Amino acid sequence: MLSRPRRNRKSAAVRGLCRESQISSQNLIYPLFVQEGARDDEIASMPGCRRWSLDGLVREAAEAHALGINAIVLFPAIDSALKTPGAERCCDDDGLVQRAVAALKTELPELAVITDVALDPYNSDGHDGLVAPDGRILNDETVDILCRQALSHARSGADIVAPSDMMDGRIGAIRAALDDEGFTEVSILSYTAKYASAYYGPFRGALDSAPKAGDKKTYQMDPANAAEALREAALDAEEGADMLMVKPAGPYLDVIALLAENSDLPVAAYQVSGEYLMIQSAAAAGWINRIAVIEESLLGIRRAGASAILTYFAKEVAGWWRP
Repeated sequence: MLSRPRRNRKSAAVRGLCRESQISSQNLIYPLFVQEGARDDEIASMPGCRRWSLDGLVREAAEAHALGINAIVLFPAIDSALKTPGAERCCDDDGLVQRAVAALKTELPELAVITDVALDPYNSDGHDGLVAPDGRILNDETVDILCRQALSHARSGADIVAPSDMMDGRIGAIRAALDDEGFTEVSILSYTAKYASAYYGPFRGALDSAPKAGDKKTYQMDPANAAEALREAALDAEEGADMLMVKPAGPYLDVIALLAENSDLPVAAYQVSGEYLMIQSAAAAGWINRIAVIEESLLGIRRAGASAILTYFAKEVAGWWRP
């Protein structure tokens, strides 16, 4: 007897009944950039994205929330004059991120606010960790300041802190610091498998956070490795992470699937700036169907096993999907 799998594809109604993977606005996290001052500036390296003032940030988050986006993640654009080798301003309770979190939680208490815990926006060296005179990235000294940064974010009202630095032992140290200060309900979304990727260029342009010397290959993961992500995931889970992150998303669908299949923790994936810009550029040139490619890219990440997707398309997509 001839098998006819096409019977399950014959109409939209039948395809819907057979669909294996579902995606909705509840799966999306909206990354937002914030800066000092009253201006909302277009980002040259990421067309369609802005560096928001505090007021603009709250407005943009409110619009996204009204469309069904339940979580945002913040990235600060720090004036270069305020960056230092010790990245001290990351721990300032009256700093840009801290004021942004407080403003968001005041106006949008139901919105989950996630903060990036890393030193590169504040570090004059452009690295995620403190840099020794000989160029080495100092692990344990960096972890100490990351703990202070996470505590400052928690005091401001952050729901989730997301360490993106890839220092060894930082999840356990941050969990202990949060618990010791009574922030037992603040979650940790760990950048578990953050690769030393070429896809980050537009983001670094948005924050002027590229390394001033060297690269990040001694702490971010080798793009050739997948099994190594399992070891990182096991360590993060043991140290107290609540969720795991794979970054970038599209080129690392196999790693997303690997973690989803081998961990009991939810897996998030970051559709990074390079992925975003490639879609935007190809669509602007008329080479692709922009809406179809955006939706297909997100569905592929979801199908691989990500329960949450960080994407700069989040607000726009939520508008398309709104009932």
